[in-house]
Amino acid sequence: MGVPIIILFPVLLILTSREEWYAKFFVVARFWAKIVLYGSGFIPKVKKEGEVDRNRSYMFVANHTSMADIMLMLYCVKNPFVFVGKKELAKIPIFGFFYKRTCILVDRSSQKSRKEVFDRAQERLKGGTSICIFPEGGVPDDESVMLDEFKDGAFRLAIDHQIPILPLTFLDNKKRFSYTFFSGSPGLMRAFVHNEIPTKDFTQDQKKELKNKTRTVILNKLSSNSL
Repeated sequence: MGVPIIILFPVLLILTSREEWYAKFFVVARFWAKIVLYGSGFIPKVKKEGEVDRNRSYMFVANHTSMADIMLMLYCVKNPFVFVGKKELAKIPIFGFFYKRTCILVDRSSQKSRKEVFDRAQERLKGGTSICIFPEGGVPDDESVMLDEFKDGAFRLAIDHQIPILPLTFLDNKKRFSYTFFSGSPGLMRAFVHNEIPTKDFTQDQKKELKNKTRTVILNKLSSNSL
């Protein structure tokens, strides 16, 4: 991760200095993600169930099992989006510097932080930028858990702004590069982009229904383990 960031440092520093330049930064970030994935020996293979409208905002969600989830999400999605992620990743040398400049960081132990994250995400959505949230809220400590329960935040935001949920399933990230040290291997890294789930005319009373429907879509694909 570090080498391409060092090489691209001047460009990244400039593009992250102003929020209105974020779309240009996102193009560079996608290029960086491809370098990291292929350079690590991972071969992404993406299948899409339907078309993704390049001119609209989405709430992108996916299962979360690996540090490689960030890179694969950038690889799969062309619509500029902002990650909502845990603040601990900002401590990673080099990567963390740009992570905290471009992402919305959340301290999961702080109610105040969660409220601030919601407000910042709303601002970005109003500006036409999509949001990406891993709704499990973190990687389960027990790696035998296929898909943890989802938090409400992504679905609350999607309903508030009447933007569709677009689920992605990452089938191989845990096997390829899990959070267990000295595990994993190079090889195929499959991703499935599902059809969008509309939220038009949904109310917050239907948040649980939307959350469960999205989780079922991802869980069924994980269970089938096939593109």
